[in-house]
Amino acid sequence: MKEPDTRSMAEEFFGESLAQGPIGASFLGYREYDAEVPDPSAEAEAGRQEWRRGFLDRLDRISPDAVTDPEDRITRSMLRRRVVDDIAASEAALEDVSASATIAGPQTSLLSSLPNLGLPDAEASEAYLERLAKIPAVLDAHLERYRSADAEGRRQTRVGAASVAAQIRGYLGSEEEVFLGAKPEGVDADRWRERGERICRDAVRPAFERWLTAFENDLAVRARGGEEAGVCHVPGGAEGYEKAVARHTTTDMTAEEVHGIGLERVALLREEFSALGLKAFGTSDVGAITGLLRDREDLRYQSSDEILSDALDNLSRAEAALPDWFHSYDFAPCTVKPIPAAVAADSTLAYYQPPSIDGSRPGTHFVNVHEPRSRTRFEYEALAFHESVPGHHLQFALGQRLDGLPRFRRHGYITVFGEGWGLYTERLADEMGLYSGDLARLGMVSFDAWRACRLVVDTGLHAEGWSRDEAIAFMEANTALSRSNIVNEVDRYIAWPGQALAYMVGRLHIDRLRADAERELGSGFDVRAFHHEVLGHGSVPLPALSEIIGDWVAEGGPSRWEG
Repeated sequence: MKEPDTRSMAEEFFGESLAQGPIGASFLGYREYDAEVPDPSAEAEAGRQEWRRGFLDRLDRISPDAVTDPEDRITRSMLRRRVVDDIAASEAALEDVSASATIAGPQTSLLSSLPNLGLPDAEASEAYLERLAKIPAVLDAHLERYRSADAEGRRQTRVGAASVAAQIRGYLGSEEEVFLGAKPEGVDADRWRERGERICRDAVRPAFERWLTAFENDLAVRARGGEEAGVCHVPGGAEGYEKAVARHTTTDMTAEEVHGIGLERVALLREEFSALGLKAFGTSDVGAITGLLRDREDLRYQSSDEILSDALDNLSRAEAALPDWFHSYDFAPCTVKPIPAAVAADSTLAYYQPPSIDGSRPGTHFVNVHEPRSRTRFEYEALAFHESVPGHHLQFALGQRLDGLPRFRRHGYITVFGEGWGLYTERLADEMGLYSGDLARLGMVSFDAWRACRLVVDTGLHAEGWSRDEAIAFMEANTALSRSNIVNEVDRYIAWPGQALAYMVGRLHIDRLRADAERELGSGFDVRAFHHEVLGHGSVPLPALSEIIGDWVAEGGPSRWEG
């Protein structure tokens, strides 16, 4: 029997990831998965756990001392961390008690992702209808897991159950079929749509109706109220949350430690609010400043087109400023689109979708234009820099071109790295001179405070037993986010325990690495070379990033970009 090696196991892991997440595989451009859907059933998950444990056993047969190539050492460490975390996440099964209409919900993912798939030819168009016919099996499997958890005394949240029901009622009552939003190529479009409408009418919509009945008449009846919103109120939830903290931060910090860091950051940011507010509004009172930012009508958008126009302008300005801060990379373009209307009401301010590997689809900064008069102008500059350039788009598009790395590293996503980078670039944009004035910089500080509050609120909810109202009140007191955005955010934290911690934890780590490098290298520090080292190894856990930057500094901070 052939002994395992790091590179072949990395490829095996990536192949398994594509098979487990075929919709994501399609977005990357792996066309062989275009007709497939994930299998979230308990039986399939048991099989995945068996595979993970076997994979881990084989991986551990590779002695770390026998791996001499630096990148292979990183790969082995990453594989082990990823599989151990996946095993722990499966055992905790927190998603089974976290149904919601937020971006964390599986039905939200289907409603928002499938309509944005490109259908470039007849084969892709036909495969899409095959996939559409399989959606009921996905929904039924998730529903069965929710029911099983409920039978074990592991209840949903009342607010989550209500939001799911409202979202599904909106979908079922819509005149346009959201799942047929994609434009088919290479087929008779009218006949394709007729077939798709039949699948949705006879199979997809009845599956959503089953969800609606279950959530309104069953799961919501015994659901946890706002006073018990965190998973610490669910059997096994406290232990599962500590594992989620480790998984999402790739550190050994406890929830209590993260909570303390969050409180310290919030206090520091209140001082920055005060100083900038004095310049922008003539007052240093934080409550008055956040009140003005939140309530002044002249700071709000009047139309969806204005939001999209500003997002495009911010992207253009950032792209023009890149050469002084980054090497000149050749990568896919970035575009801006609105978040699909079917999910926008419960969605975040924005999110990013990477380009396809075959170049058929650009990277996309999806921005929320729902109810534009509820959205404040000063937030959308920091938002654009985070989601597009120099944030997620630069990170993902460059990552796809790192041909010397295993595919799971080129295309993979480690939240604490990716979102840490996105948040780092919000501050970097200020260094780059991208903000239009003190008002936009207040938006940057508010976004910083938002992510610092996440450290406090997420751990408060899931480890310390905070109520939903306590979480909302804390964010209202310490950010300039609108009430509607705060409610959406808190409900997202309730539905996705631990994920929100990654942003500020990752950003602070990159800040520390840069400060250390600048101190050690002095005049030899090159910010473009530093950024290349951070991004040039793919998405990595924080310990691996520390090792990468530490080795680079020890070598004198050389530029490794080959042009």
